Amino acid sequence: MRKTMFAFLLLGLGASAQAAPKLQIYFIDVEGGQATLFVSPSGESMLVDSGWPDAGGRDAARIVAAAKLAGVKQIDYLVITHYHMDHVGGVPQLAARIPIRTFIDHGPSVEHGAEADQLVAAYTKAREKGQHLVVKPGDLIPIHGFRVQVLTAAGDEIAQPLPGAGAPNPLCAGAKQRETDPSENARSVGLLITYAKFSMVDLGDLTWNKELGLACPDNKIGTVEVYLSTHHGLDQSGAPPLVHALHPLVAIMNNGARKGGSAEAWETVHGSPGLEDLWQLHYALESGKAHNAPEAFIANPEEHCQGNWIKLEAAPDGRFTVSNGRNGNTKTYQPAGQ
Repeated sequence: MRKTMFAFLLLGLGASAQAAPKLQIYFIDVEGGQATLFVSPSGESMLVDSGWPDAGGRDAARIVAAAKLAGVKQIDYLVITHYHMDHVGGVPQLAARIPIRTFIDHGPSVEHGAEADQLVAAYTKAREKGQHLVVKPGDLIPIHGFRVQVLTAAGDEIAQPLPGAGAPNPLCAGAKQRETDPSENARSVGLLITYAKFSMVDLGDLTWNKELGLACPDNKIGTVEVYLSTHHGLDQSGAPPLVHALHPLVAIMNNGARKGGSAEAWETVHGSPGLEDLWQLHYALESGKAHNAPEAFIANPEEHCQGNWIKLEAAPDGRFTVSNGRNGNTKTYQPAGQ
């Protein structure tokens, strides 16, 4: 009788572990732009960026398809990292297909001209249908079920290290700044996403000098489980003192077939201490086999593709699973000490 009850207890514990609520993250293929969908265990959703504008609404359709898979009927929070075509261009088409409740950005754009002004005007018009929040470093996005803290915005960064961070960064020795970037990239909204013991960094298209500001002389962020490659894996970003100090277990690269995934940036991410795997949304055609992940870890190996996603599910204990929407390849990761 005691053995039987013990068996039932084990079954119950197993079922409880399997039923533990998880944070869902979809890295949506928008052909070298960004669209990352977070779905809280509470059911609330946050989308970071909206991909490109397109006559056929390609990127909006892909985002809505991912939302449907995740059981999402509205976007509760849309975070626009910065005002470039591949990040904010798809907002009007997306807003026409799915309700967006709250729009979040860093405030006015620093780029002007016919195309830049038209881009911001189209976003602003779509934004009028919902609430609007302007964020600054240190702010928390008011979503329930997981924590989202702003690390950078409008060219500024968090003034003090996060709790548990702030250790001197020996990787800064010899690190050199590059020419100042006056564009919207350097003003990207950067985020730390935390769900219990799981954490991930998304810095939009933040450029080299701003990354060094987060990492040198002290590491203001600490370590994370997952790093979303900054700026799609272009070599204007991905400063090694930051990437390596984050010490990610997994990296996701939201590159396109012919955008991002540069050999230099790929080497930096791939060589990060403790990295177990690098997953890519696309095979980077100009980088060659030596600077691409194994085929099983690439969602879209061909240039003209179906827009396959990469999905991550994180459990409260820090364990997480990454899946390739194209081939079903799935791998579970367990952070050190778990």
